[in-house]
Amino acid sequence: QVHLVQSGGGLVQAGGSLRLSCEASGRYPDYNTGRTFGNFSMGWFRQAPGKEREFVATIIWSGDHTYYTDSVKGRFTISRDNAKNMAWLQMNSLEPEDTADYYCATSLSYGDIRRVAFDYWSQETQVTVSS
Repeated sequence: QVHLVQSGGGLVQAGGSLRLSCEASGRYPDYNTGRTFGNFSMGWFRQAPGKEREFVATIIWSGDHTYYTDSVKGRFTISRDNAKNMAWLQMNSLEPEDTADYYCATSLSYGDIRRVAFDYWSQETQVTVSS
């Protein structure tokens, strides 16, 4: 299975920046060889208190395509380095509405942003943006 370790997060004032990192290890179970980091998409979700977990951003396995929820477009950037088994979510111009617990996750899909499309999840990291 895939194991994800997320780091980053914290408290920042509105307008500030934070970067979340997600390191992956292991592989998807596969009949032949198993799929490692370079074979699956990475994504970030967030969950604010009292709200459903929502999609934030995803990047496909090659890094060629990214998708964002409308509220973070132009402010957040998702990236990855397959040689390092790492993905990052750079968050700029943070707003109080970005306050939430953030999760990184893996998916074998191409650009599917539904929560059910993601299989392995990291622990949460808290992001708090003060006004």
